[in-house]
Amino acid sequence: QVQLVESGGGLVQAGGSLRLSCAASGRTFSTYAMGWFRQGPGKEREFVAGTNWNGRTYYVDSVKGRFTISRDNAKNTVYLQMNSLKPEDTAVYYCAARPSNVTMREAEYAYWGQGTQVTVSS
Repeated sequence: QVQLVESGGGLVQAGGSLRLSCAASGRTFSTYAMGWFRQGPGKEREFVAGTNWNGRTYYVDSVKGRFTISRDNAKNTVYLQMNSLKPEDTAVYYCAARPSNVTMREAEYAYWGQGTQVTVSS
């Protein structure tokens, strides 16, 4: 069983930055793929970024060059550094975990956090 707790959301102006954190419980964190998803107002939840156990990273095209996912296995924590934020990045951001490798399909993630709100004003 893995429990995930996100933090770091908030209100920021366009062009600003935020760093989200996701703290995980469990001894097997280092073997899990971790993903960040988001759900904007009136939209379906979508994959944003992911990192495999070995640190390999994946991003959706809309955030490439602006967002960076990283993980600290010693702290059981995954981060999402978000720079050059845009109003369209406004969403609830969720952390998710699964054994094996990153996938963009949310149904394949077994564990989810409660979400943290990110609001970007224009």
